[in-house]
Amino acid sequence: MRPATLLLAALLALPLVAPAVATATATTPNVATTQPLPSNQLIIVTDSGEHVFSIEIADDPVERTRGLMFRESMPRDHGMLFDFGREGERSFWMRNTPLPLDIIYASEDGTVISIVQGIPFDETPLPSGGPARFVFEVNAGVADEIGLAPGGKLRHRRIKP
Repeated sequence: MRPATLLLAALLALPLVAPAVATATATTPNVATTQPLPSNQLIIVTDSGEHVFSIEIADDPVERTRGLMFRESMPRDHGMLFDFGREGERSFWMRNTPLPLDIIYASEDGTVISIVQGIPFDETPLPSGGPARFVFEVNAGVADEIGLAPGGKLRHRRIKP
């Protein structure tokens, strides 16, 4: 084959090969880059380490109003993240909620402000005790089990450190 023909064949094949090379390069893990968490995962960071939770998100008024009402069970490594879009004083109650909960109030950067225990069906307001953007509800006792206290951190793709 003549050199000109070889060059032409190589140039014509380039568009077919280039996307495969670009795709392979883009999906190669980069140890220097931290991958964002999936939207259905949240990490709580405590002195005992990182604790991963599968989550549901409540970020509109209807979802936030319903929350975990009427739920009778939930796996220990699951929870619901409420995102209010901005910081403010928050207060939750346990109306129509048969599941005892730890209610974790957190600031915009994910710093835990306070943790309160929700008693099933109790309508007593449970205030945040400070400005919170996020509220994370988990089964009662989980916060103690993992050593979570005010000052601990929540990490999620919605939470900007």
